[in-house]
Amino acid sequence: MGKDIEQIALQLALTDSLDEKRKIAGEIYNMAYDAGIYPYSINDLYLARGKGGFGGFTVPAINLRSMTFYFASAIFRVAKKINAGAFIFEIAKSEMGYTDQKPIEYSSMCLAAAIKEGYKGPVFIQGDHFQFNAKKFAENQDKETEVIKALIVDSINSGFYNIDIDSSTLVDLSKEDLMEQQKYNYQMCALMTKLIRDIQPKGIEVSVGGEIGEVGSKNSTPEELRAYMGGFKKILGDSKVGISKVSIQTGTSHGGVVLPDGSVAKVKLDFDTLRDLSRISREEFGMAGAVQHGASTLPDDAFGKFAEVDAAEVHLATQFQNMIYDSEYFPKDLKEKIYKWLDKNAASEKKPTMTEEQFYYKARKRALGPFKKDILTLPKDIKGKITDSVQDKFEFLFNKLNIGGTKDLVMKYAPTHPIKADLKVGHKAAHLDGEGDD
Repeated sequence: MGKDIEQIALQLALTDSLDEKRKIAGEIYNMAYDAGIYPYSINDLYLARGKGGFGGFTVPAINLRSMTFYFASAIFRVAKKINAGAFIFEIAKSEMGYTDQKPIEYSSMCLAAAIKEGYKGPVFIQGDHFQFNAKKFAENQDKETEVIKALIVDSINSGFYNIDIDSSTLVDLSKEDLMEQQKYNYQMCALMTKLIRDIQPKGIEVSVGGEIGEVGSKNSTPEELRAYMGGFKKILGDSKVGISKVSIQTGTSHGGVVLPDGSVAKVKLDFDTLRDLSRISREEFGMAGAVQHGASTLPDDAFGKFAEVDAAEVHLATQFQNMIYDSEYFPKDLKEKIYKWLDKNAASEKKPTMTEEQFYYKARKRALGPFKKDILTLPKDIKGKITDSVQDKFEFLFNKLNIGGTKDLVMKYAPTHPIKADLKVGHKAAHLDGEGDD
């Protein structure tokens, strides 16, 4: 008997050879296609929402930093249980680096999980926070732009048909004029959108997202949105499809605000801003709405409000990482080994005002790549118990975001037959850094 899909997925994740990863990925993609599973773009669904055809739910975009195959399997189990189809798997530019998950590996893990769970139909895989480094951009615009371009090419060649361009780091609030503040932001997003339209596979309109306010800074305004979209549309022109959503700032920060004891402070999120900018995005620009980042560590009672204000999408990441590290089943000796590694290898991140708990909470994501093999090769029962607790969280979130029953809606805007992804040898992304990772 040949290897099962879990063995194949683990083989891909644990090999250090990119050539071997692509070879195994081809096998997984072929298996997925034969089973009626294919990576696709959520663009058509989002633009239909922008026309006012439907609403009342918020699409979760989930960053899986570790145990990707197992957590993705849990997501598909929940999706089948509640007949959900409007959900996204995503990974940020920075996460690809510190979790050691290149685009071809991440997309393959998601498709392998769909195979395992017998899920059929489109799978939405997204590049999150393809973020410009403001300092490097100021030093050499062309060089930093080429880094983002290379990552886009590699990702699309790996089945990522949803990409969020984060040039909000280039917003200059020292300028008085809003158009001048947003100038480099809308310029670079428009240029990257043009690139995406030029290289996207035939028959697929990649969903592109923009961002007007860097997460963790001041809350976004209608005036900023209009300035950004005015500049963006002028550069892109009418011959190419634009963005389908826009990320805004409403009061959250990536990973949450960590208190001295290592817990996360409760954040008051501005749902009025989220509702108003979502409405403007739809009514004035034909987009699905606004996107909320950095939300996974919000209190449970906040999640039902996203669907109430008709937010298009919400990004969830840190809490699932926390549920690995803080699980009663995660081996204590491995956690101690990881924390000792952080003491030595992430010491520069520890500020004088930080407690040990704050430092470990903020820095421990950096260990997910170096300890990737240790985590993936944990005993199967331990991985299963950790996954079970996370699956409960996924089910809670999916119900709160009201995506139950959206599979039929998704299929209305998806191909009637599977699309075979064309995996090509992608470009090497030189710098997978940055802090945008929800």
